[in-house]
Amino acid sequence: MDGSLEAKLGAATAPRADRRTTALEHAAPRLRAPTGWIVVALALAWLWSVARAPEDAVQAVIQKILCVRPPLAFAAYVGFALTALGGALYLWRGNEGWDRVARSAAEVGVLFCTLVVVTGPIWARGTWGRWWSWDLRLTITLLLWFVYLAYLLLRSFTEGSERAARFAAVYGILGLAVIPLNYFAIDLAGGRSIHPENLERGSLGAGMGLPFLLGTLVSLAAFAHLLLRRVEVEGLRARVAERTADAPPEGAP
Repeated sequence: MDGSLEAKLGAATAPRADRRTTALEHAAPRLRAPTGWIVVALALAWLWSVARAPEDAVQAVIQKILCVRPPLAFAAYVGFALTALGGALYLWRGNEGWDRVARSAAEVGVLFCTLVVVTGPIWARGTWGRWWSWDLRLTITLLLWFVYLAYLLLRSFTEGSERAARFAAVYGILGLAVIPLNYFAIDLAGGRSIHPENLERGSLGAGMGLPFLLGTLVSLAAFAHLLLRRVEVEGLRARVAERTADAPPEGAP
């Protein structure tokens, strides 16, 4: 590659001293590889533990999906909580870096929530005999997915607008209220829900504690890795956009 071209690319992506960023954006390139290896190691241990775990006497092998769905939901909750936190810090400090963190967390959170929505019918088919039921928890989970999908659509249609960013920050904070509603949905249903009770000590069954724990660690580690990658990309895009905006018009002396 030509030396001058390398210099231009380096200038476009190098952080500017006067640019407002977050510590997460600065740490993302350094943490990318370590978190990736952690995900691989935990995933291998998780797969081994799931394969060795005994099958449930009633639900058989389909019960092992509990090592997947709740951990995916936990990661989605973390993503939406970080969306709200990033939005709140953006409103407080006016630092665009926190807005980028909020948007990145929402994208990764929606990814994990999508996996929850997709794996739900698989479990429902094997347990209830049908792909979908308008059970309160399932319905609220779908609502949660739509809430933050709408957040992403808003950001994609109004990219670069400070007013839209502030509105999205408030929206992301208010959307967080759906999470406790989803968690306590079974209690709110008053015994009318066909969804299993919230997990308690001993409710997973013999031999399922370790696979569930490892599944949770894998989901959270994968979330952290993907969030770092997404934050890094957002930071690079912002730097390129700044350099482009500062560049003189083509043909100018």
